[in-house]
This record gives sequence, structure tokens and C-alpha cells, in this order.
Amino acid sequence: MLAASAVVTAALLAFHRTVHRVAGGPGGLLESFLPWLGLVVVALLGLALLRRSAVALTALLLPAALWTHLHAGLLLPRPEPGARDLVVVQHNVSDENGDPAGTARALADAEPDLIALEELVPSALPVYERTLAARYPHRTVHGTVGLWSKHPLTEAGPLDIKPRGIPEDWSRALRAVAHTPYGEIAVYVAHLPSVRVRANGLASSWRDESAGLLGRAVEAEGLRTVILLGDLNGTMDDRGLAPLTSRMKAAERGFAFSFPASFPLARIDQVMARSARVSHIRTLPATGSDHLPVAALVSPDDGPANR
Repeated sequence: MLAASAVVTAALLAFHRTVHRVAGGPGGLLESFLPWLGLVVVALLGLALLRRSAVALTALLLPAALWTHLHAGLLLPRPEPGARDLVVVQHNVSDENGDPAGTARALADAEPDLIALEELVPSALPVYERTLAARYPHRTVHGTVGLWSKHPLTEAGPLDIKPRGIPEDWSRALRAVAHTPYGEIAVYVAHLPSVRVRANGLASSWRDESAGLLGRAVEAEGLRTVILLGDLNGTMDDRGLAPLTSRMKAAERGFAFSFPASFPLARIDQVMARSARVSHIRTLPATGSDHLPVAALVSPDDGPANR
């Protein structure tokens, strides 16, 4: 039984995308929590040692190797910031946040170059603007998403990633050009639709459609270097985000589980880049939101000018 469980765990790690295609919603749940299969491997290892089962221990080599290949790199220590590193912060601040001023101060204390916020509501927006103004003089807000920057911003405007079937006003993405010491960088901020957990798995059609629209916008982007910050309502293993993960790099180190803030189980707040490395991602202390903020180191690649 232990050996069979090890083989099943290995199969789930190796063929999780196939499971998603076959099982649909339940497969999405598997991909959302894929790193936690490492705990299954550890538990099986403990039982195999307790039973002194050579067959089970041998079988466990396969899921252990697969988990190491998929996720062990994320456990590497945080690198020291380099001369060309940008620090960026991503946070869904929650439309029910009772302390927007404290949240803004906490994010600014991480001393990022860029701060991306989602779920900005009209009553809280002036508080974020006042609190961040001194250290982040450049900002743009469209709908419920905003970007604050130490560096000048131009060409700022809303980005249409609204899925069909959403009738109400819905503006949850923007694009701007940040003029950094390392050149012009296209910065996208997005909040993809929520994924609903149901008895038969995940309902994610709106999220997937919105991810496709965002992926096409990134593909058409004229600037070489792109940074995407957002609440994508999906993990990097979720194939629903393939329009983005196939075009952009995710964090090389750090799990940074960001949701729910009370007991984080998955990172759905993401920092991704094109023609740049996201060398590390980490969570920041909890704020008044149901998400934890995440901070990342981004290193633009050397290459031809963006323009």
C-alpha cells in the first residue's frame, strides 16, 4: 500500500496537467496545491521507515525526485539584491480593509520601486494616495487597480481584460511605462476574476478567459521588458494561467504563499516578467487584507534598447 501510494503521488506530480484535462475542476484543485504533495511524500517516508519497508522506500525515490525537480529550487535562500535589481510589491489590499493607511505604510517600509494594488475602493483610495505620495510621487489608478512608482510613469491607461458575460462596469487591469535607471519597462497590473471552489472542483472559465486576454496583450507589447504584478487567482502550476506562464518567467526562489492571510495555502499573488529575472519572491507581514503582500526582486536582462 505504501509503495502504491508513492507511485500514485509520483503520477500526480508528473501528469498533473493531464489530470486537469481529464478531470476538469478537481484537476485545477490539484494544480493549485501541487507543492503540498511534498508533505505526502514526507508522511509516506515516515511510514515506510516505521514499517522498515525497502519496497516502499525504493518506490518513494520517484515522487521525491519529481517534487525536487519541480519545487526544490524555490527553497533556495534569498539572494542578495544586485546593482540592477528592482524591488516590487504586489498586494490585493481587500475592499474591506479597515486600515488602508497602515497597509500603505507597511508596503512602503519594504522600500520597493513599484507598488501594485488591487481592490481599491473610492473611500480608501485618497488614503493610499496621501500616505504614499511622499515616497511614491508617480502613480496611476484605473478602476480598482493602481500602480505607485519611484520612477516616472508615462503612457498609463486601462487594459481591457473583461470576460464576456460580466455585465457591470469592470475595470481591473492597467498598463504603464516605468522609466527606470535600467531603461523603459512596461508594467502591467491585473486582478483576474475569482475562481469558485465547488463540489466538483474549480469553476474558472472567467479567470481563464481573462488570462487569455492578458496574455495576448503581453505578447503584443512593443517594449522588450515587461513586469506583470497582480492577483491572478491562480498558482504558477495552474494551466488556466498558461497564456501568461508560457510567455513570462515566474519567481525562481520562494514559495510566498499569500492566500488566505490567516493560513496561507497558495500563492495567487504573482510577479512575472519578460526579458527579466524574478530572482526571489517573499511574503510581507499581514495587513488588513485577506491576502498577504508579496515582494520580489526583478533584474532586467541586458539587451538592446526597448525603443
